[in-house]
Amino acid sequence: MAQIQIRPNPMAAITILWADDEIDLLKPSIMFLENKGYRVIPVTNGKDAIDRVAERGIDVVFLDESMPGLTGLETLQRIKAIDQHIPCVMITKNEEENLMEEAIGSQIADYLIKPVKPQQILSTLKKILDNERLVTEKTTSNYQQEFQRLFMQLQENMNHHEWAEFYKKLVYWEIELDKSDSSMKQVFETQKEEANREFNKFVIKNYQQWLQREPGSDAPLMSHQLLRHKLAPLLKDNRPVFMVVIDNLRYDQWKAIQPMVMENYRVEEESMFYSILPTATQYARNAIFAGMLPLDIYRTFGDKWKHDDEEGGKNLSEPEFLDYFLKRTFRDPIRHQYVKITNHRDGELLENNISNYLNNKLTVIVYNFVDMLSHARTEMEVLKELASDEAAYRSLTVSWFDHSPLQQALKKLAEKDVNILLTTDHGSIRVQTPSRCIGDRETTTNIRYKTGKNLNYEEKDVFAVRDPEQFGLPKSRISSTYIFARDDKYLVYPNNYNYYVNYYKNTFQHGGISLEEMIVPVVKLRSK
Repeated sequence: MAQIQIRPNPMAAITILWADDEIDLLKPSIMFLENKGYRVIPVTNGKDAIDRVAERGIDVVFLDESMPGLTGLETLQRIKAIDQHIPCVMITKNEEENLMEEAIGSQIADYLIKPVKPQQILSTLKKILDNERLVTEKTTSNYQQEFQRLFMQLQENMNHHEWAEFYKKLVYWEIELDKSDSSMKQVFETQKEEANREFNKFVIKNYQQWLQREPGSDAPLMSHQLLRHKLAPLLKDNRPVFMVVIDNLRYDQWKAIQPMVMENYRVEEESMFYSILPTATQYARNAIFAGMLPLDIYRTFGDKWKHDDEEGGKNLSEPEFLDYFLKRTFRDPIRHQYVKITNHRDGELLENNISNYLNNKLTVIVYNFVDMLSHARTEMEVLKELASDEAAYRSLTVSWFDHSPLQQALKKLAEKDVNILLTTDHGSIRVQTPSRCIGDRETTTNIRYKTGKNLNYEEKDVFAVRDPEQFGLPKSRISSTYIFARDDKYLVYPNNYNYYVNYYKNTFQHGGISLEEMIVPVVKLRSK
């Protein structure tokens, strides 16, 4: 296990500017800080403080709020105009709420009430300047303790619910470790890889029987059961319901955007469901809206189902599948609308017209951005650089959501009395290990799953389904076989092998079996 590296105290190089018209009275505190290794520059007014900041070399500023001439707040504003990133601490005798709010709104790092003790000053400095090191050490220590518990859990015979909870813990620690410069990140990656290997064994052993059962102790909630168990109960309520499906949204991406969502909403329920195989849009999302497995969709709708090797869009019939589900589930007609967003212009129309959808009992919004981001990242070098790993991928998702029409539309809906069900169809995994696969011309091109005849592949790298109908999957030909990539594998043809290995390595893909692809969130929101 990696060892914690404690770095030397970096405070010796820290320079503090302290502005107070009664600076002589603060000599004991200044001497205390100097004895701790800090350099303190005292000034008696705001103008001198601004001049010293302009000269650069100041790490932290302490400002008395009630100095003659320029007040502390006026000085703060001018300092921020010079260097908006410099941390400033306001010190005052005034405890009025409006003054505190104004100071906080001006982006102060802390707010202290006189008289302040030297230990308070030291604590504030550590919080501002040494926060990253302290957080890193604490996070590392906590994960070291949790590592063994997670390791022991992997040795147990977990059920589907325990696997979902285990994955949630992994995501929690992944995000926590990404906040710090922790030496445990590589240890965590190794543990996640081991978890995915064990999860693959679990899925392969149980998947077929799950398809024959209702959600409960023996089987998870799956794609084709989602509307019946999560949406239908909401439609019995008097409030309008908005179902938002963000295509290809992993659980960690949901946790990354959740703070923004919670500015306007309460999370009434957060749960997980398992995507069907293949974890690909044309299978998982069609299954969601039809409330059926792909084989049953094919048998019921015939030409509305498009096989992988057929031309044309594979998700064009979702509105009809949704109609069919609602008609067979509810006695009375449900006024509803299906809205699909595939570009920014569509998103702007959604934002501008969101209030019009309040006349519906149900509005389904399918937002395709994250899926497009995943595919674009494979094709565009600049996006490969921007989303080079999971942390960067989450960050890019946060940036998109924060500036998206979807975020603005949700803010408008927060002013209304509505129910919102936010979910996805499947997730994705960063693929790293190539696996050779050979097929004929009819074999599909997806690199996390393939269907066709005469497939030749590495047995240990895939889950092979030779009788697709037993797994709820249609066959395009009598001898069709499906194979699903395991762990972080990706399927590459021998032709021009090295080129495609490098082309797809470290890209985010879906269609196979992994925690990230299969265990995905479904969240019920209510406005505050």
